[in-house]
Amino acid sequence: MDITVIDHPLAASRLTLMRDARSDNSAFRAALADLGAMLIYEASRGLEIEHFPTRTPVGEAEGARLKQPPIIVPVIRAGLGMIDPALSMIPDAQVGFIGLARDERTHQPVPYLEALPKDLSNQPVFIVDPMLATGGSLLHALRILVDHGATDITAVCMVSAQPGVDVLANSGLPVRLVTAAIDPGLNEDAYIVPGLGDAGDRLYGPRNIDLDRM
Repeated sequence: MDITVIDHPLAASRLTLMRDARSDNSAFRAALADLGAMLIYEASRGLEIEHFPTRTPVGEAEGARLKQPPIIVPVIRAGLGMIDPALSMIPDAQVGFIGLARDERTHQPVPYLEALPKDLSNQPVFIVDPMLATGGSLLHALRILVDHGATDITAVCMVSAQPGVDVLANSGLPVRLVTAAIDPGLNEDAYIVPGLGDAGDRLYGPRNIDLDRM
């Protein structure tokens, strides 16, 4: 699996703000928006472009545009925070959704939403989720994408844990990873250490989901 870890001072500064326990929801969202745009910028490096003639105020030039913009697929809920940064960089991208909750007892993903095109073959896909912890949720989402025919998938995560990276690398699925950091491990509650806490809670406030009703 191809792994890209963004090594840039601006990315490091935004990630620091996200890690800082003193950052409130507003500061966390602002830092995530900036870092998300940087990650999408890097994830887009290998996308195909097509050239066309364009005219400047003083002459002609060769223009460029994406040949096939990717579909952006956030893993709800925390992945929702990465939609706007992604669309700020790729405004003509489509958006799909995969909804997964985490069972706090088993740490396993609980699916509750899937809104995707039926056929993703020959379509670049950026699956976005701030956190790659155990890899369970992302692996489940990747299998859904593959079931829809996707073969060109880029996972864009703010912070990744080494155990989750290993799970993806050993999955055999067609995915590459773009991330701002790879942290060494997880605590007993399967949160990334040092990580940045629960990204969804820090974006939107604490959730109260009864998984027994889902």
